[in-house]
Amino acid sequence: MKRIIKYLIIAAGMITTSVTVAQNPAPAAKQSGSVLIMNVKAHIGNGKVIENAVIGFDAGKLILVADATTVKLKKDSYAVVIDGYGKHAYPGLIACNTNIGLAEIDMVRSTLDYNEVGEMNPNIRSIISYNTDSKIIPTVRSNGVLMAEVSPRGGMISGTSSVVQLDAWNWEDAAVAMDKNMHMNWPRMYIYQGGGPESEENQRQRMQRELSVLEQYFNEAEAYCKQQQPQEVNVRFEAMRGLFDGTTKLFVHAGYVKEIEAAVLFAKKHTLKMVLVGGSDAWRVASLLKENSVPVILGQTHALPPREDDDTDLPYKLPFLLHRAGVTCAISIDGSWQERNLPFMAGTAAAFGLDKEQALAMITAVPAQILGVSSSAGTLEVDKDATLILTSGDLLDMRSSVVEAAFIQGRTIDLDDAQKQLYRKYMNKYDLK
Repeated sequence: MKRIIKYLIIAAGMITTSVTVAQNPAPAAKQSGSVLIMNVKAHIGNGKVIENAVIGFDAGKLILVADATTVKLKKDSYAVVIDGYGKHAYPGLIACNTNIGLAEIDMVRSTLDYNEVGEMNPNIRSIISYNTDSKIIPTVRSNGVLMAEVSPRGGMISGTSSVVQLDAWNWEDAAVAMDKNMHMNWPRMYIYQGGGPESEENQRQRMQRELSVLEQYFNEAEAYCKQQQPQEVNVRFEAMRGLFDGTTKLFVHAGYVKEIEAAVLFAKKHTLKMVLVGGSDAWRVASLLKENSVPVILGQTHALPPREDDDTDLPYKLPFLLHRAGVTCAISIDGSWQERNLPFMAGTAAAFGLDKEQALAMITAVPAQILGVSSSAGTLEVDKDATLILTSGDLLDMRSSVVEAAFIQGRTIDLDDAQKQLYRKYMNKYDLK
């Protein structure tokens, strides 16, 4: 029997009652019937908007994304029909450079599993530490973030990150793309002057020593990886093979202009595919980044400028400055629970030079491109995964945005979370309904 569902009440399972113990919703079952969303404003994610769209998906894949006036619909062929009048459809947001699932309580060390001992750890795989039972994950999903890059931290070479979808029983089920991005923290090249715990000369010596160590390590790794069958296996160098054959990208964390320049030249020398992460000074060397096709994953836009004489609104307009210069740019927030504010970071960028669809692309299509998952995610296009959200209000506006429904690979996602459960609990306690 066909169900006609209005105003985005997708399934009875999404309507939860008050609970006494906060717990994560169970992962959704695979899509069992086709879904058609009508009368919705679709933001494709690549800059296009369809004012009156129809979106259909089945078996986890998008099978229809079109203007309602250009297609002849057969509603009877869909198991579920949703009336999205007055609503908006967006691709599921993609959070880059996060430690979601690797960090639970920032002040409790035993819940943090993203920083390994040692300086050179290319063999570390963040994906095997990813905790699908983290209570942070549902709170992030509630604001439309449905995919994330889970990244390691610490040391000079931190290890590899992986892309996950945020509704799974275990890390194997969650993984979308594994171990395709190697993270490296570029040595600090800023010299603090005017006194301090370390003299200027010691700072320069330390900088030169670290750069020399890094150069030597990559030279040795490259020489090792040219051997098909080395006499002695080195697990660290084995993990770096993808860097030299082009299947793995090098994500370099750097912010200062000299660090960015040095990292770009280093990657060019070793023929590495580089992505700049952080990049607070990226606008100063935009021409270098564009010339060398280096994309940038920026940190949060809600931040102070890095220098006292910078414009106070520099972090807000940084995405626009890079976009105007022709640099591929994504927006991110470094952290775990902070990722729930990702759409509002893009909203701030839209208020300082970008139009809203350009800002949306920086948290959907562009991250998918940088992370290597653009064939299945990032935009609302036929044959891609049905990973999308439906909202009332503008997703990028914290005042009006309400995510009313979400789908990951066609599965209807329960948007309940621990915070909502506690809200209901205490609203009932004090009879404030």
